[in-house]
Amino acid sequence: MPAKIKYGLVDGLKEKLGRTKAVFVGEYRGMTVAQSTALRHKVREAGGELKVAKNTLFKIAMKEAGLEALPDNMMKGPNIFALCYDDPVNVAKVLKEYANDKTQKAFILKGGLLERQQLDLAQLMALADLPSKDVMRGQVVRTIAAPLSGLVNVLAGTMRNFVTCLAQIRDKKEEGTAA
Repeated sequence: MPAKIKYGLVDGLKEKLGRTKAVFVGEYRGMTVAQSTALRHKVREAGGELKVAKNTLFKIAMKEAGLEALPDNMMKGPNIFALCYDDPVNVAKVLKEYANDKTQKAFILKGGLLERQQLDLAQLMALADLPSKDVMRGQVVRTIAAPLSGLVNVLAGTMRNFVTCLAQIRDKKEEGTAA
């Protein structure tokens, strides 16, 4: 490959790495075109992008983008790199699901980089098990709102008891006048 093309590839990767929140690495040895196309589509829907690049060119692009280099054991073999532009959890879920799919044995997830922090395979799997950002926001809002709804129920209960008491007094007076 001529040097001019390599410089262009590195510049393109560097630009993409500058926008990414996370980079996940997987080995794609033996994947069919249909399998890689399906995986690319799922990753794109999750807010990421899959790139195939030579490991040395990807290392150079990471260095030029100011990112920490991935360990050598991750950078061996034919790798595919998942770049996450949106929520890294969604992309991690897609990759984990695909790697654990029993119908394929070609894609092997290795690890990655999350906001300048290296992740091994176990940490990447733990990240994939987290709920999405929207679900976590909902949980936080529900946790904050729980005491307020409890207060509203207590205050409403007092008013409800007062109205019930008045209704019972009215019923007794009506019984006394009817008898």
